[in-house]
Amino acid sequence: MKFQKDETLFTGRLKSMVFAAKGAFKLITTEHSVMVQSTVAVCMIIAGFYFGISKEEWLVQTLAMGLVLGIEGLNTAVEKIADFIHPDYHERIGFIKDIAAGAVFFAALTAIAIAAIIYIPYLG
Repeated sequence: MKFQKDETLFTGRLKSMVFAAKGAFKLITTEHSVMVQSTVAVCMIIAGFYFGISKEEWLVQTLAMGLVLGIEGLNTAVEKIADFIHPDYHERIGFIKDIAAGAVFFAALTAIAIAAIIYIPYLG
């Protein structure tokens, strides 16, 4: 199959958006960690409506949810590529995968801190 570049602005962007939506759907339906994180994001949205958080809090919460899910998507891509390149265990591949997982860990810690800053005052 030969790669054909779409030079038109609108149809090229539309195709890119379709591929991105397919990728997001694949992430949510096949990766257990993304399923869990998506469920947590939905719970945070429900909590936001329940507690009536401010516009600024919505902005920060939305950014945190996007950060975690985006980094998790990149982590998944790194893991899939590493497994494709070297399906058997290899110390260097394991190191690379651990670093990618560490990036998700930092994003998740940030999201937890943001959730605590937003919601602890509403619980008190």
